[in-house]
Order: sequence, then C-alpha cells, then structure tokens
Amino acid sequence: MRDRQRGTRPALTEEKIVRAAIALADAEGLDALSMRRIASELGSGTTSLYRHITNKDELIELMANAVYAEIETPAETDDWLADLAALGRGLRAALLRHPWLAQHGMRRQVLGPDVIRRADHMLGVVGRATDDASRAAVVVDSVTTFVLGSVASELSELEAQRRTGMTEAEWQRAVGEYVRQVIDTGEFPHFNRRILEADDRDWESRFEFGLACLLAGIAQTLS
Repeated sequence: MRDRQRGTRPALTEEKIVRAAIALADAEGLDALSMRRIASELGSGTTSLYRHITNKDELIELMANAVYAEIETPAETDDWLADLAALGRGLRAALLRHPWLAQHGMRRQVLGPDVIRRADHMLGVVGRATDDASRAAVVVDSVTTFVLGSVASELSELEAQRRTGMTEAEWQRAVGEYVRQVIDTGEFPHFNRRILEADDRDWESRFEFGLACLLAGIAQTLS
C-alpha cells in the first residue's frame, strides 16, 4: 500500500492547473493554451482537468484573477494622484510579466474577485477626489485603458524584435538610408525635427510621461 501511494501522481487542484496554464501562457502566449496541452504539462489526462475547470474561457478568467492577486497594493498616502499612479505602475508591471494578460484585457473585461477588489480600490482612491460615481468610473477606465495601450505598444516592439531578431536600434540603422532620403526631400519638417533633434526615450520614460499628462488632465477636470 505504501509503495503504491508513493507512486501515485500528485492530486490535481484548481490552483495547480491555473499555475501551469499561466506558466505556459507566459512562455508561449494564449494561442498555445489548450486543456490538452496543460494536461500534458501536468502529466494528467485531459478529462481530469474538467473536474476542476469547466472550459478554456473559465480557465483564462481564473488565470487573470490569479495574476491580479499577485499585484501588490501600495499603502495609501495623502496624495490620491500619487496613489493612482502607483496603481497604474503596478498594473503595467504585471502586464509586462504576463504579456498574454494584456492581450486578453483588450478582448473582454475580467470579473474575478481579485480583479474586482483591485477595481474597487482604484475607485476608492479616485473617490477621494470626487463623489460622482460616474466620473470616478471614467477616471479608472481612462487610467486602465492608458496602461493597456502603453503596454500593448511595448509588447509589440518586443514581439517584432523576437520575430526579426533585430533590436529597435538595429532596425533604425537598417532603415537609416531611407529615412535620410526622406529628410533630404525637405517635405516633412516636423518629422525631420523628430528624427534629427528629439531624444529616443525608453519605454518606461514614455509611460511615465504619458501617465503624468493623463493624471494632470484628470486632476484639472476634477478640481
């Protein structure tokens, strides 16, 4: 009996399935996700997964909720804008750790308990500046949409680098001769200034600038 127990596979749980799915999606993206593939990763039969998870859609909801549960909620300060900015940064970090979540976030709203808990917290932060529930909701949506859009652009560049094997700097050098020809025409003065005079900011700097502009506009609107 004891020898048989030692050879028994570890019991499947919802948490184990979700963690395996997250690891697979992190490595290969949502398109690689299937109940059969996860079962293979866990050394189990596909049917065994359906005792815990109804279908792939439910699995993705559980995965998203698990990632949101990982996001640290910073301690509140007396500056609601700074607190909102910190929440935006935390979401960005989670999306960069789990690129598939940004992809899923563009498709549909996630409504797991930890997702709702975070939304509730964000609404509470904005509620310190306005008692209008509709305006608070729009502010939270605006910040979330900005973070999703910013991360989507960053991930697109990373995917382009993976697909082509070229960094952004290498790509710029590759198209340098063509850009020089465009500049020499003199037809696009503002584009020329962008190329010849503007600094190339890294992704974090671009994110911080955009977030600061967005929050400044929100603060002005709510004042």
